[in-house]
Amino acid sequence: MSLFIGNELAKPGRQFAFKQILISIIIVITFSVVTYFIWGLSFAYSVLAGGAISIIPNFIFAHKAFKYAGARSSEKVLDSFYSGEKLKIVLTAVLFALAFKFLAIEPIAFFSSFCVVVVLPLLTPFFFKL
Repeated sequence: MSLFIGNELAKPGRQFAFKQILISIIIVITFSVVTYFIWGLSFAYSVLAGGAISIIPNFIFAHKAFKYAGARSSEKVLDSFYSGEKLKIVLTAVLFALAFKFLAIEPIAFFSSFCVVVVLPLLTPFFFKL
């Protein structure tokens, strides 16, 4: 049983998006472990939080955006991308607010991790063949 019940034409897009997300998860965990050994637990925790704030909305966007494909469902494709992007922006804002309210973060580690994950999909095609 698949996570998606949508169109088979959307399958390559879904696979590409989830490979990008998997690479992001691996890099955030790796950076967090390295940060733990260099600067300690609070910095590593901040790296994980910053990465998660970017990865979770990206996962939900990919789930929502790649439900439909094909010429017959072009309006559904457009609607799913727009609603997925709106949800991603709102969820990112909510997660930032929750992090600032409830977590003791180290700002440099937190924002560095967030920015790396945001830029990562632009850089992965140069380093990995997806």
